[in-house]
Amino acid sequence: MPRRARHYWLMKSEPGAYSIDDLERDGETCWEGVRNYQARNLLRDELKVGDLVLFHHSSARPAGVAGIAKVVKGGYPDHFAFDRKSRYFDLKSKKDNPTWMMVDVAFVEKFDGVVALADLKAEPALVNMMVVRRGMRLSVQPVTETEFEIVRRMGRRLGS
Repeated sequence: MPRRARHYWLMKSEPGAYSIDDLERDGETCWEGVRNYQARNLLRDELKVGDLVLFHHSSARPAGVAGIAKVVKGGYPDHFAFDRKSRYFDLKSKKDNPTWMMVDVAFVEKFDGVVALADLKAEPALVNMMVVRRGMRLSVQPVTETEFEIVRRMGRRLGS
């Protein structure tokens, strides 16, 4: 069976909830709490071990990409949906028929700063990237390999 090509993603997190610094400290974490069906479907069906992720700080100043993570466990049920004490609890989600999914990601790289959303929008080669489109609020988004590499180069230049 042929190996699946690596895919690339952008995943958003509010740094007050979980930041690239937290991921660097922890090394690895589950990406729980996604409560949008389109994003859930991506977590369930599309994100696979080895895929690379642009770690985006949202609701921050500046909002933007703070580093890189890697998917280390593909989609599985978000167990926080079953925990009545969790802010992600969902009465309708059942263990035998889970509504919500998550993946595990590991730390790869932290940039020396944030590649600001304004800078992403100003880069002509990123004009089609979902995160720069008006109204695009999805917390898990596909990116092309080219978009990923451009953003990674922009992030690495922050330390030069």
